[in-house]
Amino acid sequence: MSAETFLAEYWQKKPLLIKAAFPDFKTPLCVDEIAGMACEEGIESRLILERDGDTKWQLNHGPFDQSIFAELPQSHWTLLIQEVHKYVPELAQLLESFRFIPNWRIDDIMVSYSPVDGSVGPHVDQYDVFLLQGLGRKRWQISTAEVCDGDLISGIDLQILSHFEAEQNWELEEGDMLYLPPGVIHHGVALGESLTYSVGFRAPAEFDLMTSFIDYLAEESLAVKHYRDPDLSLQQHPGEISAASLQRVREIINSMPVNDDDLACWFGQVVTESKSGDRVESNSKALSVDAFVERFQQGETLFRCELSRFACIAQDSATLLFVAGTLTTLSSKMKAAVYLLCDQRMHLATEWAALLETPDNVALLCRLYNEGHLYFDND
Repeated sequence: MSAETFLAEYWQKKPLLIKAAFPDFKTPLCVDEIAGMACEEGIESRLILERDGDTKWQLNHGPFDQSIFAELPQSHWTLLIQEVHKYVPELAQLLESFRFIPNWRIDDIMVSYSPVDGSVGPHVDQYDVFLLQGLGRKRWQISTAEVCDGDLISGIDLQILSHFEAEQNWELEEGDMLYLPPGVIHHGVALGESLTYSVGFRAPAEFDLMTSFIDYLAEESLAVKHYRDPDLSLQQHPGEISAASLQRVREIINSMPVNDDDLACWFGQVVTESKSGDRVESNSKALSVDAFVERFQQGETLFRCELSRFACIAQDSATLLFVAGTLTTLSSKMKAAVYLLCDQRMHLATEWAALLETPDNVALLCRLYNEGHLYFDND
């Protein structure tokens, strides 16, 4: 299936099972490494246990003490680690397979480990997800039924349904992948020791977008003016907010200076900010431009730091580059270099050969390297 067909027929429309999506896939993470990550400060982890009794589901947030794993039962639990692509380069490169979706839409790769019968219950997400089976087998059941707030189990920070009836079910083996659009109920149960990699996509709430943009305008564009009413007339009821007052407020709101430049600058910065607040550290040994080019041209591979999100907007007179929530306005002549920089996570000097002849392109790469947003494989 072509990417065009997938986008036209499946993306945000209906589920799709892709058998052997990644033939001979070998997980780059072992169980001990996943458990170790769950014990680290700064790494978001969750442990979900399914129990008998009135409180069927128990959710615990990491970091965890290592001793907890010796106390867990033999079945019916799941360990989740968010943003594993930030710490495992092989998983970051896995995201290259999803470049038919704009990079800014990609959220993260989450790994879930379960022993037999491990699950997080039948639940629903409001974003697209690809579920790649990395180890063992898992049974997935789905339903496209409408979900209301009353259908969810209360008292737990998980969107688990109290009642679930499956419409379809599949068994996924290593390398198989299931795509689910937003709003589809899904229930995965491990049929033995299981690792699943979830490639999730950003779907900002409209409320969050509106409030963020208004905050941006208030800080960047809105003049410090105050409400005025020189044409105020005597009111019969001083406790009433008059129609004339509401009209003045409407005029203030309608005069909000929304233009394409503001929209572009705001949106690029918002979608490249790290959701977990991660910040890269500048290189302790900054390179000169000549030293940087020498290393690059000698065959070292240049990688993008996964703590830094990259995006760009090409305009007629300029190219806007967004890295980790920061905007740099560049010449429109650098558009080809910026496209290549933002499109790929891994860069070879052979791909940049012609672009390295332009000093501004080289200076940009060197600056991003010294700031920590790029690194060589030998660093």
